[in-house]
Amino acid sequence: MHSRSINQVNRTVTVKRGTLRGLHFQHPPYSELKLVSCLRGEVYDVAVDLRRDSPTFLKWHAEILSCKNNLSVIIPEGFAHGFQTLTEDCEMIYFHTADFNAAAEGGVNSLDPRLAIKWPEVVTDRSSRDASIAFLANNFEGVK
Repeated sequence: MHSRSINQVNRTVTVKRGTLRGLHFQHPPYSELKLVSCLRGEVYDVAVDLRRDSPTFLKWHAEILSCKNNLSVIIPEGFAHGFQTLTEDCEMIYFHTADFNAAAEGGVNSLDPRLAIKWPEVVTDRSSRDASIAFLANNFEGVK
């Protein structure tokens, strides 16, 4: 296992309960590991495995993160990440092992039926950018 240092820290605030953010990732060689925590409010945090040779390819895992439970999750390289707010006024903090590279940015539609993510709330808001991400093609091969 190789060690990676934290290159970037980001904070986001989402005001409206039920908001979906993501699912975002960076293509290799700009892939990043993320450490994600919720500083205020509560979120349903989801990671989707996009690694083409993984036995869990296109499977997802979710955890509830909140300021009360103090849990954090590590999102490995090769995974897409997103969340849904379960309360009003949620604040998240992300620690990244790579700087953001706009040319390497990728996304998976959080409502893609192929993933069948069971979001716990009615979706009340999504960014136009996230909503415009196409569903996965049947021949989607993942990332390295």
